[in-house]
Amino acid sequence: MDWRTKLLDPAPQARRDYASLATPVYRGSTVVFDHQGAVTDDWRQADNGYSYGLYGTPTALELAARIAGIEGAHETFIVPGGQSAIALIYLAYCQAGSHALVPHSAYGPNKAMAEGMLAGLGITVDPYDPMIGAGIADLIQGNTTLIWCESPGSVTMEIQDVPAIVQAAHGKGVAVALDNTYAAGVMFDAFAHGVDVSMQALTKYVGGHSDLLLGAVSARDAAALDKLGPIYQQLGLAVSPDDCSLALRGLQTLAVRLDALERGALDVAHWLADQALVQDVFHPALPSCPGHQIWARDFTGSASVFSFTFKDDVPAARVVDFINALKVFKIGLSWGGVNSLAVVYPDLDRPHQDFGGRIVRLNIGLENPQDLIADLKAAMTAI
Repeated sequence: MDWRTKLLDPAPQARRDYASLATPVYRGSTVVFDHQGAVTDDWRQADNGYSYGLYGTPTALELAARIAGIEGAHETFIVPGGQSAIALIYLAYCQAGSHALVPHSAYGPNKAMAEGMLAGLGITVDPYDPMIGAGIADLIQGNTTLIWCESPGSVTMEIQDVPAIVQAAHGKGVAVALDNTYAAGVMFDAFAHGVDVSMQALTKYVGGHSDLLLGAVSARDAAALDKLGPIYQQLGLAVSPDDCSLALRGLQTLAVRLDALERGALDVAHWLADQALVQDVFHPALPSCPGHQIWARDFTGSASVFSFTFKDDVPAARVVDFINALKVFKIGLSWGGVNSLAVVYPDLDRPHQDFGGRIVRLNIGLENPQDLIADLKAAMTAI
């Protein structure tokens, strides 16, 4: 062959029996088949072999298999982020004329999708009280096809009675999806508690270093997988193998990071609970958190993110001054990484609750907790 042709020969020239501790990063779109009869375009690559990079290279499928393994799932899809995971679940279980339920305390973009894109598609999504438990049965309509849970809830941290909701939903033939990001898929066993589909933003604890965007959607059984798979294929939810490689690396330290984050967050939360300016601390492990008893029953641990409120006599403007006075804490919206973050929610919308711009969410990172406490104390002194 001409040297120009040799440059393009995809056949490996070096040995392929390199036994590494790290999963290789497979970048590629086109899959080469041995013969025409083997050509297929099938999202079921784990069962039927690789067909196209859109459905994942070996790097992505390795990550998916490992997430499924720790969650106890039938199978897992890796998607570009938490919001795409939410979209996949909605579109797999809802169509024009469907009705769904989502807690008031759900992740804001979940509710925004319900009020925006889904409403435009003729799908009705109603909010519900996250503490409703078995009472969810009264909200299920004849066309209800999906009930969302998120426990703890976003910002206000309500712990839901997921088993009671599942029992009520399944009694009427309705599927239940859970945003299990807080628990990293491991501190709350979604499938042991009957959930049909569990998702998490791998961006948070699995990635762990604020440098990737990925999501995971895990199916309880073959029926859930068959619901999700065709929509996954049609949406073209391709992921970067480089990001998947970072997530695989993050999994190796997930256990030790979660342990350290839990200890640090509890130290800070207990300190805040004793401060004169603080009204409430919404940390699942503290009795002041709505649903604490359910957390103690159903969870095996707590994580790095929680919220607290200043007392009513602290003006909202002073809360902003408090945030701006922090030095070790950085101002940011995400969580689950190694850096501590703080942000105030001036317009948080919760029925029958007016926080008046006095609710602050913290993510506790891997800094020394005493340094974090000193930073909070100095900012409180400043206001």
